[in-house]
Amino acid sequence: MAWIFTRRANTAARVAAAGVLGTPVLVVFTLWAYAWSPLAQNMRHPVAQPVQFDHRHHAGDEAIDCRYCHNTVEVSSSAGYPSVSTCLNCHSQIWTQSPLLEPVRQSYFADRPIPWNRVHNLPDFVYFNHSIHVSKGVGCVTCHGRVDLMPEVTQAQPLSMGWCLDCHRDPAPNLRPLEAITSMRWQPRPGDPTPEELVRRYDVHPRTNCTTCHR
Repeated sequence: MAWIFTRRANTAARVAAAGVLGTPVLVVFTLWAYAWSPLAQNMRHPVAQPVQFDHRHHAGDEAIDCRYCHNTVEVSSSAGYPSVSTCLNCHSQIWTQSPLLEPVRQSYFADRPIPWNRVHNLPDFVYFNHSIHVSKGVGCVTCHGRVDLMPEVTQAQPLSMGWCLDCHRDPAPNLRPLEAITSMRWQPRPGDPTPEELVRRYDVHPRTNCTTCHR
């Protein structure tokens, strides 16, 4: 009597069983890898703006302080967007006929703000206050990266809950003197206060309970 299944059927059955058991593992791993990837965390994706503002020129070549445009960063939860008048403080005198600045001129004469698009967009259920971080010695570059090297600003850090908690649990490595708070190139030098000294000087006591950010 001939066998119904050949020896190859055993191999096929093993492969099928491995596929059935391995597929859920592969799916879970794929979802995990995607969740931790820059794509899922909106990192390194340029956000189009109504005005082609090149931070490499303004923050890099011209070394304009971050606070010149983001002038509420030290006193408010929001860093603020540059107003039309801020742009025209310079551009009413230079590059006055540049077609790239036409949206700025239109906004000025129409008396309406420039509709900047947010790059670092936290969920609505997350509360973040720029002023408290700046006043405690957290530099702009810590969260925003080297914007002086970006033609278009992109999100440099994941801004995830885990990433924020890592800093709150051990803030010292991310602290710097207040006079260097907006510097993109600052590096500690001999004689500078140590991170532990900065923790004491600025009375840094970050909280890690849920209501710190979820209010």
